[in-house]
Amino acid sequence: MEMHIWKDRRARAVASADGLQTALAGLGLPEQVWRAVRPVVTASGNAFVDLGMLRPETVDQITAALTPEPDTHHPG
Repeated sequence: MEMHIWKDRRARAVASADGLQTALAGLGLPEQVWRAVRPVVTASGNAFVDLGMLRPETVDQITAALTPEPDTHHPG
């Protein structure tokens, strides 16, 4: 893989990881939770964001933040 391709994919993974870390911090989660989020580029060039291991209560908090609240303004 050419270096410029790796750098582009790494930059994408870094931006996504940074965004998720910011969002998790915004939920009030401690740094020990969101610092495990890290960008990864595989040898084949695939970009990923590794979330690491999360405690069940942390996942519950993230799930609650992502779950839309029911619309109480419009019936039915």
